[in-house]
Amino acid sequence: MKIGRNQPCPCESGKKFKHCHGRLSLTPPRLPLPEIQRLVELQRAGERIRATQQGEGRPIVALKSHDYQMVAVGDTLHWSKIWKTFADFLGDYIKKKLGSDWGRAEITKPLTERHPIMQWYDALCRQQANEGMKAGEIRESQVTGVIACYYGVAYGLYMLEHNVELQERMIRRLKHPGQFQGAYYELMVANALIRAGFILTLEDETDPNTKHCEFAAVSKSTGKKYWIEAKMRAIVGLLGRTDADGTTSPNPISHMVPHLNGALSKPAADERMIFIDVNAEMAFEVSDEKRPPFVERATRRLEQYEQKELKPGDTAYVFVTNLNFHRDLEGPAQLAAFPFGLGIPDFNRPGQYRMSERYRQEKKHADALKVADGLSKLLSFPSTFDGSLPNVTLQGERPPVVIGERYNFEGAGPDGSDLKGMVADATVVEAEKTVYVVVNSEDGKSCILREPITDLQLADYQAHPDAYFGKVVRPPKEANTPYELFEFFMHAYNSLSREELLKRLTGKLSGTEQMSDDELLAVYCEGMVSASGLFKMKDGVIQA
Repeated sequence: MKIGRNQPCPCESGKKFKHCHGRLSLTPPRLPLPEIQRLVELQRAGERIRATQQGEGRPIVALKSHDYQMVAVGDTLHWSKIWKTFADFLGDYIKKKLGSDWGRAEITKPLTERHPIMQWYDALCRQQANEGMKAGEIRESQVTGVIACYYGVAYGLYMLEHNVELQERMIRRLKHPGQFQGAYYELMVANALIRAGFILTLEDETDPNTKHCEFAAVSKSTGKKYWIEAKMRAIVGLLGRTDADGTTSPNPISHMVPHLNGALSKPAADERMIFIDVNAEMAFEVSDEKRPPFVERATRRLEQYEQKELKPGDTAYVFVTNLNFHRDLEGPAQLAAFPFGLGIPDFNRPGQYRMSERYRQEKKHADALKVADGLSKLLSFPSTFDGSLPNVTLQGERPPVVIGERYNFEGAGPDGSDLKGMVADATVVEAEKTVYVVVNSEDGKSCILREPITDLQLADYQAHPDAYFGKVVRPPKEANTPYELFEFFMHAYNSLSREELLKRLTGKLSGTEQMSDDELLAVYCEGMVSASGLFKMKDGVIQA
């Protein structure tokens, strides 16, 4: 039966139907298209900031209700009144996963006889005491070796349970001194893969009837499946190893080939990714220009293995790592890692390449490059629960202006009056510690405002330059190499149609009709770099 709009509402509220449930049937107001686009851009920027902090795995699921901070992990809900940062949650989470009874039993032992995790816990407590940290205080802290170790285990356990599953067998292996190192390294590798956007499938390693890799990983972006194997060199006196199961050899690659042979001996129906940690000492200030000595030695040995020992048809992405922060718990944490395409000659090899060819290689091996990026982020941990700007959320800094939003800028008018208008653009000049804001005022004029940026605000900007102002943009960057200029042109001209690209390339190159749109754009931008005259090069060839 149809209810008249002026009749009493059937819910017996006493109101007319049009003023009660009848309102639900009304057509909602339509937002203008520019406003919809602004909201979409704001959401994309927020997701970019969150993903930078948390990676491409499942987002942190958290809720603040009254005085309680709640965090959902898998199908379990955790809560507390005292968690202010995500690190606070991780500190409680690892204790619950490992068990308070186990932890108390370990603490009764002499420090040198405790499990490595409990030795790390002792070092963490001492570090916090030395820094004078008080309960409930929020303070930015350098990621030292002990923070990387202890919170690395905590975050790895969280990532597994939240994105895959946390098997009781993993907990048992972590607690067992003789099995701890293997489980710890697998946990770090799984962490890197989840951050890089892979879906993991854990294997049943209790099955004695077959050999198999630790787990499988499927790339969300390409859909490709990889079989994962992770091995770490065992050193006497480190990570629970003894004379019975460790080595005293100073050679960082002493076990690389045996680990490689063991990984390749396991059946794999799909492509392989093999992670081998050299567990070696490493000088401080490691960089691309100042690589540790083991990198060159490992590369030469892998090239030799490929030429003389690799079985026909075998291929693998090999990631040689050195997660050595357990060697210096008090100093700044550092790691080194490099990928090598075993039996894959067009991946990460030095030589001369056309820029379009290097771009093609990067697209072809995008999954492996994302894994390398995931490894590089193992020393970073989320600080907020919602992926927001840390210093805005935790330190109370003023949030940045949002491109597309309207503001009233007090006293910013030419005569000292308030200026009302929409932010059309904004940028930060770091050398000046200044924010420049382009405003389109309500009277149709445009002006540029400037204001200082605090150190904490600058830290947020430096961590998220591409989304800081509520819109995903390409942050200003100086092109110091031909390939950096090539990447700039690829971004600047990515809206050109196929027809326009073919028109611009007519008579300059044969075979363009058979190229994909992406290949056409790469060839065009390669030519733009050469024509710029900014770099000495011939036919778009660069040294990689």
